[in-house]
Amino acid sequence: MAQALAIATYLLVGLVLYTQVGYALLIYPFWLAFGRRPLPPPPVRLPFVSAIVAAHNEERVIEEKVANLRSLDYPKELLEVIVSCDGCTDRTAALARAAGADLVVEGPREGKVRAQDRAVAQAKGELLAFSDANSSWEAGALKELIRPFSDPNVGYACGQVRYLTPAGATSGEGLYWRFELFIRRMESDLCSVTGGNGGIYAVRREAYLVVDPVMGHDLSFPFNMVKRGWRALYVPTAVARELMVPTVEGEFARKRRMMSHTWPIVVRGGLLSPRGYPLRYLVMVLSHRLLRYLCPFLHLLALACSAAAAGVGAGLPVLVLLWLQGAGIVAFLGGRYLPLRPLLLVRHYLLGQAAILLGLYDWLRHGTAATWTPPAETR
Repeated sequence: MAQALAIATYLLVGLVLYTQVGYALLIYPFWLAFGRRPLPPPPVRLPFVSAIVAAHNEERVIEEKVANLRSLDYPKELLEVIVSCDGCTDRTAALARAAGADLVVEGPREGKVRAQDRAVAQAKGELLAFSDANSSWEAGALKELIRPFSDPNVGYACGQVRYLTPAGATSGEGLYWRFELFIRRMESDLCSVTGGNGGIYAVRREAYLVVDPVMGHDLSFPFNMVKRGWRALYVPTAVARELMVPTVEGEFARKRRMMSHTWPIVVRGGLLSPRGYPLRYLVMVLSHRLLRYLCPFLHLLALACSAAAAGVGAGLPVLVLLWLQGAGIVAFLGGRYLPLRPLLLVRHYLLGQAAILLGLYDWLRHGTAATWTPPAETR
């Protein structure tokens, strides 16, 4: 019994380590050997682009957002700025018009995805670029973002969001996000990305998908593009900036909400169906997505197995693993009261794991609404 529990513990801990670190180490040599593809030069003929911002009660930032898009280094006659109001009850629509939006679409409160769909239905662009109301794009971001579309096989491209840390912030999201973007770059060069972001991305018009309103574009678009024969790429030189949620607890609440939208995509949205995936992309989805979302369960099983193994006289290696898990719990609790960076990183990581579990609970117990209110601290 002790040996079986010890083996189970090693396997579970090994899966956690593979998920969090080993997957990146696995694809890194392949990326060095076969990846690191340079982006193509900007197309000779720049396409007409519709830049779409879905907004719900964004009067605090919408003028600045429209001005940001208007100031991009892109021919004015080839850029259409659309603000799609999702049941706004404030001055968002009026301020967007006054700031110079080409089109303001007003509709009922149905969520971000349906607001984007309404904008797309009226957009004129060959390419559809999407951004959040609180994202600020660098001047050359749009030209960089459209570069991959000179390849007719590319249907989707996302840029890089750099999170700005407010004064006094204690979140560990910045370190996690930098590591995540490095993985995204390797996936993009080797095949296609397995996830995107809402702050800066673009889609070829004929590749645009109408998805379930609770299933955001960030996760549902990349894998669906691959299934339909398109490539979904990451463009690190297309940069947008957003304010970071300033605390670990605030980041936990944001991720919990996001995971309540992620689990429907995982369970019934087609992510786990291998049909249409190239083999290497299937490995990426299983490693970077499925195992990432199963990681909290692996942690709990590893803790239970190591505790049970210690109780029946398992050897020192299992005891060390049990002690390390206990130390992680102590660090998690300590990070609530002592803002030391190592403790905060552990707290950030374990709260992220809890957010995955509680996001699943929220979806199963209450369902997931298509609408939400973004954190005020990021506006």
